[in-house]
Amino acid sequence: MGSLRTLVLWDIDHTLINADGIGRDIYAHAFRAVTGQSMERVAAMAGRTDWAITVETLRMHGVEVSDRLLESFGTALAEAFVVHEAAVSERGRVLTGVREVLDVLAGRGDVVQSVLTGNMEPLAIGKLRAFGLEHFVDFEVGAYGMDHEDRAVLVGLAQERAARKYGEPFTMRNTVLVGDTPNDVLAGHLGGARVVAVATGSSDVQALKEAGAELVLEDLTDTDAVVRAVLVVADR
Repeated sequence: MGSLRTLVLWDIDHTLINADGIGRDIYAHAFRAVTGQSMERVAAMAGRTDWAITVETLRMHGVEVSDRLLESFGTALAEAFVVHEAAVSERGRVLTGVREVLDVLAGRGDVVQSVLTGNMEPLAIGKLRAFGLEHFVDFEVGAYGMDHEDRAVLVGLAQERAARKYGEPFTMRNTVLVGDTPNDVLAGHLGGARVVAVATGSSDVQALKEAGAELVLEDLTDTDAVVRAVLVVADR
């Protein structure tokens, strides 16, 4: 058997795209649909799962959370995204260098490319489709924000899905998570991945280094440097 492929798991918001705050609008729409109330505030979103954001937002408004309510809210989020989908591509943007990096990695036989995101699956697919990025990644082996409340658990889920589909093991040795928050770094390390962090969100290079990322980049502009970073980190 030859050398194992590298599983590259991309965060979406502020790593690949900037959706210009539309996430809050989607939550407000879903909140009203499910509770009949106006959403006064939303839980912190950066580096967290839709599951965790939903539970905290509901509790902040005094709403008791059940499994059934959580499922209903997930359905409402997916429906709200459809309503706001046009605004994602109109107001949002693909971050510099993203398309080129995804294209190069997608063309490599030694890389499996997917997403590890706080977005539930329909939102993740919809956001990448809004910018024509969906064909670069294998959504079947990704892990999503309604799969589990804890982002770290998502790493193992993605590894299991990739192992089943591709018939080879994916462990910390050959799994790389790319994200923009200290939460991404923590989730990667607790979940069993190495982490390349990019300072394209609200966290600067220093904060991401202090969080313990194996490599920190300012952005994804230099395609060769990013590809090298991902493959070098996986080879450690």
